[in-house]
Amino acid sequence: MNAELRDKQKRLGFKRFLKSFSYSFDGLKYAYTHEQSMFIHFMAVTIVVIAGITLKINVMEWLICFILFGLVMATELINTSLEAVVDLACPKIHPLAKIAKDTASAAVFVFSLVAFISGMIIFLPKILAFI
Repeated sequence: MNAELRDKQKRLGFKRFLKSFSYSFDGLKYAYTHEQSMFIHFMAVTIVVIAGITLKINVMEWLICFILFGLVMATELINTSLEAVVDLACPKIHPLAKIAKDTASAAVFVFSLVAFISGMIIFLPKILAFI
């Protein structure tokens, strides 16, 4: 794509701004319908929100939960996009493609693990007190 064509596509304006939301929702819809792990993340968010309401977590705990929700899901979206780019660039199995896909997946795993441990720190004392 030449620079002139790209500049024409990148013109600023309110219509383009609104269209960018449509593209973002398309990406979320794709990930939710085609990526099993994104569905699992949405289910985890639902469970945490229900638990947070039930156990009356405080504002700071909600803030931590929502930051972690965003980080895990954003990382999953980046992982999905990276996998698509790797598949496009390297349709055959290649060791470097495997490394790229595996490490992107590992990033999601690390954030998910941090979110899980943080959730246990927030919720376990409340669950134990509830019992």
